Amino acid sequence: RPFAYLHEEMGAALAAADRALAFRHTHTGERLEIVYFSRGEYLPAALVRVDWLLRDFRTSEVRPMDRRLLDALHTLSAASGSEIEVISGYRSPKTNAQLHKTSGGVAVHSLHLEGRAIDVRLPGMHTAKLRDAALALGLATVGVSRLKPAPPSVERATVWIDAVKRGEMLRQVRG
Repeated sequence: RPFAYLHEEMGAALAAADRALAFRHTHTGERLEIVYFSRGEYLPAALVRVDWLLRDFRTSEVRPMDRRLLDALHTLSAASGSEIEVISGYRSPKTNAQLHKTSGGVAVHSLHLEGRAIDVRLPGMHTAKLRDAALALGLATVGVSRLKPAPPSVERATVWIDAVKRGEMLRQVRG
């Protein structure tokens, strides 16, 4: 298993006294670098700031994001050393319905509606490698969806990560 070392890193990352995340939202340009967990507890004020950054940027509606999802992102970003590029976090019902109607691959009952899914990229890490690393950790279901059109020289893909243990749900990815 090429990513077996990540199990050790996951244990170390989650056992660390502090868990931090660094985000850049691709649609709003907002950045956030924050410790969201310290001394065995999630930090409420920090989580409010994370939830705001991951809000539905189209409607400004906020929903608490699943903490397991944040922990999965922490582990992946700690392993890569990169900030997380956010394409889509929480989606309001209105936004999800609009996207479902106008673009392919958006589920009617998307986990984005529950704050349990996020679409991300990690700069410097090819999306296939990111997908494989997330799967190796066994933290979440993941997939790669292609964003079209894209010049052949530019990787226009995003990885979505769900805060659902593998086996609990299967998703079909179009690409």
